[in-house]
Amino acid sequence: MPMTAISRVHAREVFDSRGRPTVEVEVTCGNSRTGRAIVPSGASTGRFEALELRDREASRFDGLGVRLAVAHVNDEISQVLIGLDANDQKSIDQRLRELDGTTNLSRLGANAILGSSLATAYAAAEAKGIPIVEQFRDVWQRVYIHSEFNATNHHDCGCHLGSRPLLPVPMVNMISGGLHAGRNLDIQDYLIIPVGAEHYRQAFDWIVSVYRRLGQLLVSAGFEGTLVGDEGGYGPRLTSNEHALDFVLRAIEASNLMPGRDIAIAIDVASTHFYHNGAYQLTATENARLDADDVVDMLERWVDSYPIISIEDGLAEDDWSGWQKLTKRLGDRIQLIGDDLFATNTDRLQRGIDNRVANSVLIKLNQIGTLSDTMATMSLALNHGYSPVVSARSGETEDTTIADLVVATGVGQLKVGSVARSERLAKYNQLLRLSENPDYGYLGGAVFGHRSRSVS
Repeated sequence: MPMTAISRVHAREVFDSRGRPTVEVEVTCGNSRTGRAIVPSGASTGRFEALELRDREASRFDGLGVRLAVAHVNDEISQVLIGLDANDQKSIDQRLRELDGTTNLSRLGANAILGSSLATAYAAAEAKGIPIVEQFRDVWQRVYIHSEFNATNHHDCGCHLGSRPLLPVPMVNMISGGLHAGRNLDIQDYLIIPVGAEHYRQAFDWIVSVYRRLGQLLVSAGFEGTLVGDEGGYGPRLTSNEHALDFVLRAIEASNLMPGRDIAIAIDVASTHFYHNGAYQLTATENARLDADDVVDMLERWVDSYPIISIEDGLAEDDWSGWQKLTKRLGDRIQLIGDDLFATNTDRLQRGIDNRVANSVLIKLNQIGTLSDTMATMSLALNHGYSPVVSARSGETEDTTIADLVVATGVGQLKVGSVARSERLAKYNQLLRLSENPDYGYLGGAVFGHRSRSVS
């Protein structure tokens, strides 16, 4: 029996950054130390995500308990995994999917499945005596070797993303709206990207500086610059959605940094959540009803006026024709990320590739439910010139999996949230530790190539 044979599986109910129950799974191989993973949870969720299982027992945590998912791990999943080789991640994940038997993991729960999948990787790393980033790298290289990675996997940065370990350029939340901050604004996230930083440490230092200057600017203008949303971004009630862009721009300048050259802007529109009855209804500040053409016009105007190089979910998850218009208009100028649109799902991403929709995919482990399926989506994206952006969820924990995962796969971008709240800082601090390894490169803004630009 190999030293990585699974000898114990155990799950428990713990709590995430919103004080909601979530699943923690432990897997042990032989007499080695236990591997552990905690599952995140989203608020801004799309219809096509794998389904996290909640107890729906109204008298306990308003139905949000996860004792049933925990029981599934301790019963059915444990019986199947014990004795299997934790180092064979693909086989483990395939068995987990087969055991559940549904396309969206709704029987056992995506939270039960993902926790078991990730904890298995951690257990294998413990049994082999290697850091988890190296275990993820080992699993990724197996995908890499057997995929169709070749010269077509060539991005604007002049590099082959995914071919070596890389520290990511961080995409960091500054102002929150939508479901992350009580719908104070229609747009969900206003973020910055330190495209001009020469290394990760400098990038993070710049981010902290801009965040602090932004809080001071908001307070001095009479807006809330202290309280924060689910992901640590400020949640002020501004006069318009565009007003937030003005504040972020001023905060960059107040940090003695050049907008566009040093720090670029990104927005997560999360438009599915204000798309109703065939129209995009902006109600937080503007009270406007827009069609897809109007939204594309608005976003193009913002790109022309601000150093925006990335837009996420600019249109709704089922508005494929609108997405085609947006991609045709802006796809050669900026990064267009599909989150609700693709849901880390290879079938939906392939549809986007076939229809020339978007040029980037947000990668969320709990949207698809296993480590192997997540990597399959990342591999498919890279093979077709789409940039993967590894992302946290709004309901996060102290688990740092995504920091190690993004370095191991070398895809070059990470979106975690802001530089407040320790469930966010846990990931950023892990990257600071990893940045001390001279074998890990850093491309920074080169990931975006010609998209790093100043705005006159």
